[in-house]
Formats: sequence, C-alpha cells, structure tokens
Amino acid sequence: MPQKEEPEGGAPGHGHGPWERVFSRRRFLAAAGGTAVGAGAMAVGLRLGSAAPQTLLGTGYRDGTEPFYGGHQGGILTPAQASTYFAVFDLTAERRSELVELLRVWTRAAARLSSGELAERDGLAGVKGHDSEEVVGLGPARLTLNFGFCPGVFEKDGHDRYGLRRHRPAALVDLPRFPGDQLTAQKTGGDLTVQACADDPYVAFHAVRQLARLGAGASQVRWVQAGFNETPASTGTARNLMGFKDGTINPRTQPQQRAYLWVGSEGPAWMRGGTYLVARRIRMSLEHWDSKTTAVQEQVIGRTKGSGAPLGRRGEFDALDLSAKGPSGNPVIPVDAHVRLSAPENNGGQMILRRSYAYNDGAADFAERWPPWQQALMYDAGHLFLAYQRDPRQGFIRIFRNLAENDAINQFTTHTGSAIAALPRAAGGAGGFVGQGLFGL
Repeated sequence: MPQKEEPEGGAPGHGHGPWERVFSRRRFLAAAGGTAVGAGAMAVGLRLGSAAPQTLLGTGYRDGTEPFYGGHQGGILTPAQASTYFAVFDLTAERRSELVELLRVWTRAAARLSSGELAERDGLAGVKGHDSEEVVGLGPARLTLNFGFCPGVFEKDGHDRYGLRRHRPAALVDLPRFPGDQLTAQKTGGDLTVQACADDPYVAFHAVRQLARLGAGASQVRWVQAGFNETPASTGTARNLMGFKDGTINPRTQPQQRAYLWVGSEGPAWMRGGTYLVARRIRMSLEHWDSKTTAVQEQVIGRTKGSGAPLGRRGEFDALDLSAKGPSGNPVIPVDAHVRLSAPENNGGQMILRRSYAYNDGAADFAERWPPWQQALMYDAGHLFLAYQRDPRQGFIRIFRNLAENDAINQFTTHTGSAIAALPRAAGGAGGFVGQGLFGL
C-alpha cells in the first residue's frame, strides 16, 4: 500500500494511525449557531441557511480521523480505507458564481464530515433540508473526501459556460477510446468527481449523500459506484476479486511521487501539487476466471497468486526479471502477461499510483467477449480502478494503450465506465475551498 502522506504547507496535525482500533469514547451531542455568508456570495444572490448545527456524531466505534485541510487532498496517499463511494456529478449551475459557491459549500461540509460532525442543514440558496443522521454513533471512520474537475467544467459541448476554458490544463485530455471498451452512458462522463473513502460504508455513502443534498440546484448525480476493500493491516497489499495483490508497483517514495504523481511547474499554478485521476469501472468475468487453474491465472498475471512475487522470484516487491527464460527457452513471465505489459520498463519508466476498490452490483445478463462466448446471468462485479498520476498522457493512456492491445487479462475484463479529472491541492484552511486558485480567488 502507498505510505501515509505528510501534509504540506502548515497542515493541521495528523489523525490516528491507519486501521488503529480506538476504544469508543462518549461524546455529547451539541448544537451551535449557523455560519455567516461571505460578501462575495451575497453579491451574486447566493446564501446558506441560517442554521448550521455543530452536532458531533455520537459514541463511535471508529474514532480515527484524517486531516482535511492543507497539503494534498485526502484519499490519495491515505492508507486505503475499507469502503468507497465514488460519485460523478453534472453541473447545472448557470453562472460561474454559482459554481464557486457550490465548491465553498462542499468544502465546508467535507471538513465537518471528515472530523465527525454532521453536515449543515441548508445548502445553496433556496435549498432546505437537514442531515439524514443515519451515521450517528458510527464515528468518522477515517473518512476522506476529494474533489476533481472533469473536462466539462472547462468546456461543455463547445461552450465555455464558466469562462474557464483558457485555464484547462493541457494534461486534462479527453480519454481516447481503447480497443475492447464497452463504455455505457450510465457510467461515463460528468463534470465533477467526488470520492468518499471510510472504514464504514455507511459513513462513505452518507458523506456523498449530504453533498448531493447541499448542492441541489447547482449539481446533480450523473453516476456512482460503491466499492469495498479488504482491511490490509495484516495482509499487506490488498487483493482484487481475481485473488491477486493489486498495487504492488506504486510510486512509494517521495522522489517517485514528485516525479510521477504530483503536478509540477509544467502545470498551471492552480494545479501545482495536485494530481490527475483516471477512474475506470472494469467488469470481471469471474465465472470464466474461476474456471481456470491457478497456474493459468498466474501466467495471465505474471505473478504467483499466494505471495504476489513476480514469476521466477520469491518476494512480492522483488524486481521483475523480464529477460529470464525457462527450461523450454520461453520467457518466465509471458510476453502477454499483465505485469510485463504494465511494467515501467515497457512504458518509458512511467508509474501511476493505483488505489482501487472491488465492486459487486449483483448479477445481470451478459455475453462473454471470448470463447466460449456464452450468454447467461453472471456477476456484475469487478474493479473500480482508480489511478493517480502527474500526466495522464504519459501515465494511464500510455500504459493502458499497451494493455488494451496485448494483455492476456482482456479475455476476463471489460471496461464499462470511465472518468478523468484534475484534482488540485486541498483547501488551505477554513474559509478556503478546493480549487480556489482556478478562479483567481
């Protein structure tokens, strides 16, 4: 797993260590007054409701918190939580000022939720409501929330609707269509990404649910995907639904992260220190996969299933030996093995940070892409692939083009959903908001 990030720029102190089990503490429910509205928001006719209760969650069985303000956004280098709720929103805001106020409201709410408080009662102007409170008593569960700007923020159907077109980073490209893609409109596209991660699925879903409520009138949900992960405290690198460890080759050291994860001087000022997210919903043909022997599966992946070691090696983090030959003269790691084709050695040295989750959406009628081409009721389950990188053109696009054309794993996987987003640095502190530099504020 990636190491825990060190907040930058005078960030607040750290929360509890990853997966630390903290005994529940009694907390008192309290109420406090509302928040004032900034003069800028008043000028454009947007306001928050008068009541913004400071109610803390009740007695919690997971009290660990992760910092929200300062440094990089959470949920990137944060040790992976057990659950995620990933949502992509369409913007319905007509004016730039409404988009700014949406981001202010969401940032303020995310900070409260991350610290274990309930969300504000009222959202944007005219939007009334209250927190659903289904998480009272659960604790913050190491909740993190991060926000990303998709290409639609900068240009939609050729229209520069918010006057931001000239600020679109060159690296925020529209993803090309790859061989084998079967993307559906129901799981593709959108304007803003929101990812909630927590050690409790209730807490993750609750956070996105509150943001959707608070942002009504300026945004609406386009598509969502819930995901789960094994708790990797004792098992090391988490396994995907195919049973293999996922994310072994990640940029783990700070020099690697500066080189391959965080945007540098090549990006616009508002994105420096941020990163780019590529999200892909990948359905796995688990019935087909489960019919294969472990030996066949290991040839497809290029690693041993138990230890995660590259074929021909003994430890998970041993370097790949791509030149090794077996007794027959064939490569020990097959030429079409997943790890060979995705290795930095075969992609100009590029690395991406994978922080993915499994998903299970029940079952549906599907037709297999490869022999025996059966059509039947099969699992709608697989991989919510989440990859962070400094430049998607050199990272995901370069690597996945190679995989899409040649990877042996393609006979067991189908990409059905997709999004790309620019994730700036976290809000600097109370009163700021995520992406503030984009608007020159």
